[in-house]
Amino acid sequence: MTVLKELLSHLRKVKFTFLLLLVVSLSSVLLFFLMYGSTQNETYEISVFEISPKTIRSPKTIEDTEKTELERVRAEQAVPNSYRFSEDIMKNRQAILGSIFNAVSDVKLETKDDLDLTSGKQIKLLQKKLQGLENEETFLLVTDDQLKQLLAAEQIDLNNLQELLTLVVGRELAIPFKVEQVPMHRYEVERRIRQTNTLPRDLHDIALSLGRMAVVETEVIDEALTAKNQADARAAVESIRILQGQVIVREGQLIDRDVYHQLQLSGVLTNQSSVKPTLGIMLFVLFVSGLITIHFGKSKREETFKKKALVIFYIILLLAVVLMKIVSYIDHEFDVLIAFLFPTALVPMLIKLLINERSAVLATIITSATAGIMLQEGLAAIMQMEVALYILFGGIVSIYLLSEHGRRSTILQTSLGVAVSNIMFIIFYLLMTQTSYTTPELIFYAVAAISSGLLSGALTMGLLPFFESSFGLLSNMRLVELSNPNHPLLKKILVETPGTYHHSIMVANLADAACEAIGANGLLARVGSYYHDIGKTIHPGFFIENQHNGRNLHDALTPEKSRDMIIAHAEDGAKMLETHRMPKELVAIARQHHGTSSVRFFYMKAKESNPDVNENDFRYPGPKPQTKENAVIMIADSVEAAVRSMKEPTPEKISALVKGIVRGKVEDDQFDECDLSLKEIKQVKISINETLNGIFHNRIEYPQ
Repeated sequence: MTVLKELLSHLRKVKFTFLLLLVVSLSSVLLFFLMYGSTQNETYEISVFEISPKTIRSPKTIEDTEKTELERVRAEQAVPNSYRFSEDIMKNRQAILGSIFNAVSDVKLETKDDLDLTSGKQIKLLQKKLQGLENEETFLLVTDDQLKQLLAAEQIDLNNLQELLTLVVGRELAIPFKVEQVPMHRYEVERRIRQTNTLPRDLHDIALSLGRMAVVETEVIDEALTAKNQADARAAVESIRILQGQVIVREGQLIDRDVYHQLQLSGVLTNQSSVKPTLGIMLFVLFVSGLITIHFGKSKREETFKKKALVIFYIILLLAVVLMKIVSYIDHEFDVLIAFLFPTALVPMLIKLLINERSAVLATIITSATAGIMLQEGLAAIMQMEVALYILFGGIVSIYLLSEHGRRSTILQTSLGVAVSNIMFIIFYLLMTQTSYTTPELIFYAVAAISSGLLSGALTMGLLPFFESSFGLLSNMRLVELSNPNHPLLKKILVETPGTYHHSIMVANLADAACEAIGANGLLARVGSYYHDIGKTIHPGFFIENQHNGRNLHDALTPEKSRDMIIAHAEDGAKMLETHRMPKELVAIARQHHGTSSVRFFYMKAKESNPDVNENDFRYPGPKPQTKENAVIMIADSVEAAVRSMKEPTPEKISALVKGIVRGKVEDDQFDECDLSLKEIKQVKISINETLNGIFHNRIEYPQ
């Protein structure tokens, strides 16, 4: 505890920007090492053709790209070619036959009048004309003897031959057939040619040869359709995946090459070290650190508070992460989800009570995400989503249910509310898993939900005093406890100085309302007002509100002695509060509620006997109010004492009195050291007037 206080004293001297970067950096490193390993899967040292030492499941869903591609190639190759019937083939083959006969006729016509023409020259001339056709159609293997026969035939016989071939080939090519059916259709062409009687015997052989060669398949491969069918077949093959949780190999099973390949893909072999999870954790920590930096960097609170809030935020966050680490170590030993025992509302309740609600929301989001990563059970791919949502909902519920005052009874009620929320979420979880659970498992989950809520409240109440005392924080919960009339110091004021007690209650009402009007801490002002005059309990009879017998002790004292008795109560009260280890904020209120204002009554009395008396000798030692709450209490204290002495107070008199007192404080420079603006001073006056008018309203005079 002493070390922590010394550390805090050093931190007060450091600029907030530097402290923010330092704390965020150090905490980020610590958070990374605490989270490191949470995403590392269990690995095995296994070789091919070994016996598996245990049943191994895939920790993630991953595609086997090699097998997938192999299956797609097989599916693609299994698709038969698609064919289409082409009528153009018949026309093309008939046109080719016509070209041959036209070439023969042209050669015969060109050489008709050539006296020196030999059959050899005619054949060469005909081959020259058919050369281009032969290049296009490789089937035209017509021999020189057949060409000689064509050239020697009569024109009428050539015409009959052409007509016959055109008819027979055209009829056959009008039927769709594939390449494997070509021999059958060629045979049919030969049969029909042999049945004709219109051809001379010497032209039969060449007719059969040209007829056979003219017949080709009429169904050709449709490249586009075939490619489309192959693409469809390829696309129809689903990716072969190793699913998360899928058994890759069972205990005692031989690990063949295929199984070993799946183990490699799943990344469960010892020699497969991946840096991706580590990089992911680093990125997560950087993201969280960035959010926290922005959150505290943009805070408008005073620097001292922000420093404490930053350190408290990280201490609570890291404390929760350490608790998660402990849970993660024992989680694997149970068949149920032990993470449901984690106190879901601990972090948000502590941070809301110690810092503010906005910080509590941020802490809840960060805690839930961190728990989802660290409290993984079994085969969660990225995070245990049910755990993350469980902590998120429990934390949000606690923020909404927890009162700003933070009484212990309120914390208990909040814990019960969180327990109900936890039970509802676990019921949702059990229903969504669609799994049958045994009675002991159901009992465990019910107990875990209730324990999580109650443990959150118990730990909050147990840790809250530690943070308050260590960091010198004054939470609303602590203020509410100090406002209890049974507190020993308040009892002391009530018993020993009942007039001062009543005065303090009145000041508390005025100060509370005024602080709320300007956005200051009304609860702090109220509780501070209860204790601000506790120094009067040392010499109660010297203060007029405690004098009931008409005897004024100051009548027997000199103005200087009376001054000392009056002024001493501020410092006496502060020391008394320090002795009782009261919060420094209340000590400051007791010391500053008069600032450096003068004890004017005794100053004027002293001036009657000594005109040269120095007014500064009749002033409180101060310091002047350092906060808005202290300044408001100063105004409320002076106004309440002045109004008490008024006869028949009216709204007009009260307004004039308040205005005069405030103007006097401003002119006396009592508010120079606090950030109370003129606009806020005006709102304070309005609030005090309204409160006093409610207290001193006109009453009906009842008949006697």
